[in-house]
Amino acid sequence: MSRRAVVIGAGLAGMLAAAALSAVADEVVVLDRDDLPAGPEHRKGLPQGRHAHLLMAGGLASMEDLVPGVSMRKHLLAAGAHEIPLGSGMVALTPEGWLRRWRHPGPHMLTCTRALLDWAVRGAVLDSTGVVIRKARVLELTGSRQCVTGVRLSTDAGEEELAADFVVDASGRGSRIVTWLAGLGVDDVREKTVDAGLVNATRLYRTPEGAGRFPLTMVQADPYQGRPGRSGMVLPIEGDRWMVSLAGTRGGGEPPSDPDAFLRYTLDLPDPVVGRLISGAEPLTDVHVSRSTSNHRRYLEKVRSWPDRLVVLGDALATFNPAYGQGMSVAALGARELARELRRSSSGLGEPGLARRVQRRAARPVESAWTMAVSQDVWYPGTRGGSPGLADRLVTAYTRRMIRTATGSYTAASALWDVMSMTTGPTRLLRPSTVLATLSGPPLPAAVGAPLTEEERTVLRRLDRTGG
Repeated sequence: MSRRAVVIGAGLAGMLAAAALSAVADEVVVLDRDDLPAGPEHRKGLPQGRHAHLLMAGGLASMEDLVPGVSMRKHLLAAGAHEIPLGSGMVALTPEGWLRRWRHPGPHMLTCTRALLDWAVRGAVLDSTGVVIRKARVLELTGSRQCVTGVRLSTDAGEEELAADFVVDASGRGSRIVTWLAGLGVDDVREKTVDAGLVNATRLYRTPEGAGRFPLTMVQADPYQGRPGRSGMVLPIEGDRWMVSLAGTRGGGEPPSDPDAFLRYTLDLPDPVVGRLISGAEPLTDVHVSRSTSNHRRYLEKVRSWPDRLVVLGDALATFNPAYGQGMSVAALGARELARELRRSSSGLGEPGLARRVQRRAARPVESAWTMAVSQDVWYPGTRGGSPGLADRLVTAYTRRMIRTATGSYTAASALWDVMSMTTGPTRLLRPSTVLATLSGPPLPAAVGAPLTEEERTVLRRLDRTGG
């Protein structure tokens, strides 16, 4: 008997889930309401698509496990992505000072446009599996509160029911999963939103001649001064371009859409290095602004009675402040949990309790990312949906001391890289070696100014049109 799996959403989470399902299902159908671009182009269903995206090592490792016969790292690099070692290839000003650059590269992350990443992953999955994509809008789930049996969908030809042995909702931030579950009689979904009012503003520039090897450069926001957060970064992307992304929280920190004001904003950050770099670079686009940035979580793993044959992944499960660069990696980690549970299943897609196990396991990387994002966002003035409690204050005190130590301690820095890259969870920060290093403080003095090589300083001086 043929087994069909249906995935709602052809974004990153959906295509990776489809890859996982293709190993056990005879037919995998991905449904998406948008016309998907034939190349690496932005699509309207992705509100954050034009802004900075970082694919962390943990997310990339999950992709490598999911797509059969394809090295996603090589595939993405061949398509134009850049590989950045956290330990040596990044210049970062944290609220506790400049992070040093070490000889050991540490974990790597990939940088490119979200359009390129989605296109490359979609192509790799379609080329290596039997997955098919249909343009359709899902109206509701079919079945009961005990078991989902498919979806009702709408196409240009009308409405129809599509039966399925397994359904994955990966339809993104705008998912209607709570409404769909209520239609099945599941009405105890708890949700939480923590919104710092972050606004993103992004502009693309041509990489200046001779600056192709300049490190990824970021000035992070400081949540702890009782003022709106303001941050900026320059990262290399495909096509010999720089993506410059600014982010600021409500109450006066929001970056502007006006090009001249965009540059002034970068120069008013705690260090003007981003503005000095781009002041001599050629802009290629207007400034794109987005406000879809809140942390929102659906605690589906805590629903009393979860229906069999249904899993929710990616932004449909949880969204995070994009400033922390976690969303894509969390989606990939969730899809890997789906693949692992499918391999362990003794009776395939219809095994009772399989979907609930996947949902609970997918909640683990969500919890880690949620803690990292929300524990900082609650400190910004005007944040809605959360405020720092006693536990937040204790965690923040330790984390700030650890980051301050990481500015001059390789032991603390390597722990920070591991957590940032999502190769391990936040408990990595509580290992005895990390705790000892944190309590001892940084053995090296704080860096004065951005830790650039002499060659990089020459590039910066040549580009600087600000007189800085």
